Amino acid sequence: MRRMLKPIFAVLLGTIVCAFAPVCLAQQVVDKMVATVNAGVKTDLITYSDLLWQLALQPNTPLDNPTSADLNRALRLVIDQKLILQEAEKIPTIVPTQKEITDARDELARNFPSPLDFQTRLQRVGMTSEKLDEIVEQRLKMEKYLDFRFRNFVVISQKEIADYYGQVYTPRFRTRFPGRIVPTLEQSRDEIEQTLKEAKIESDTDAFLDTARERAEIVMLNAV
Repeated sequence: MRRMLKPIFAVLLGTIVCAFAPVCLAQQVVDKMVATVNAGVKTDLITYSDLLWQLALQPNTPLDNPTSADLNRALRLVIDQKLILQEAEKIPTIVPTQKEITDARDELARNFPSPLDFQTRLQRVGMTSEKLDEIVEQRLKMEKYLDFRFRNFVVISQKEIADYYGQVYTPRFRTRFPGRIVPTLEQSRDEIEQTLKEAKIESDTDAFLDTARERAEIVMLNAV
């Protein structure tokens, strides 16, 4: 599972002009309220900037005139992130260290062609270094919460591993590498167990989000 963002209340009276100088020198960026999310803890506001920040942190995602489809995909992701984060904040011990934040930020930057490319994307959407650290910290809180809630309780049986080896792993290996000797069950056990574990965590997380969306109060304020 590779999926693989603090509410902004300064715009409650309407739209505001972006205050990030590097971007505003080139163009005027207008923020607007898009949605609110309340999972029983607090009400988080999602703004247009939140969606742009989400897109900016996704490699190979265009930032020029983002389509409605791209913005709505980003919106769904940000809503899910708010739902998980509200649950995570109920557990005060889930706090990333500064080193974890720095390491995660550096790892995120490595997903882009170069440090300059990464920095340019951030500047184009008005994301400061402080905002980036905030988003990375929130993502780490979500990861820690999901690990706490799901990963620590996932158990894969030997039968599941053996079934996957015979029904999925072996046929797939022969298709990808014709003529090569298929690794034995014992040789591939750890890889299969990890694959099955990640699949279960993703399934459990999807089920959790489905329930959280049904229970939460999600209000759409402006279409994107």
